[in-house]
Amino acid sequence: MQSAIEILRSRRSIRAYSGLAVPRDLIEEIVDCGRLAPTAMNQQPWDFMVVTQQAELARIPAMVGHAEFIADAAFVILVLARESMCPVEDCCAATENLLIAAAAHGIGSCWVAAFGQPYAATVAAAFGAPPDRQLIAIAVFGYPAENPQMEKRSLADVLHWEHF
Repeated sequence: MQSAIEILRSRRSIRAYSGLAVPRDLIEEIVDCGRLAPTAMNQQPWDFMVVTQQAELARIPAMVGHAEFIADAAFVILVLARESMCPVEDCCAATENLLIAAAAHGIGSCWVAAFGQPYAATVAAAFGAPPDRQLIAIAVFGYPAENPQMEKRSLADVLHWEHF
């Protein structure tokens, strides 16, 4: 298994999937890593809804108005927030943990924005989320059918010491 640093340096958003199913125990391990994310005052405001049925996955792109690749994914995790001190920050940390855990197992992923998007409440309601939960992220997963290479900004371009 790769080191955490290697995974962080090599992980990319995957939007093409092989069609192979991901075993349930592996999905549970990925979600378990999500729940271990740092959280303000240990409030743990997250709920994770896993969607694996192809017919259900195929409904999502029409709701969001893009991200057609979701229909070909092995599964999606809807990251939902309960009321808390820092629900967006906490659930974003949990989402990043999901992506890194998946990469550690050779599973590709793509984070589809949901927080603040006009479709967030529609997607959450379509999958039976309680009305007091806010959709923060749609995390899409599957074994990769692509290996995209994307140039990242250099460290020198983003790092500032003492003052901007």
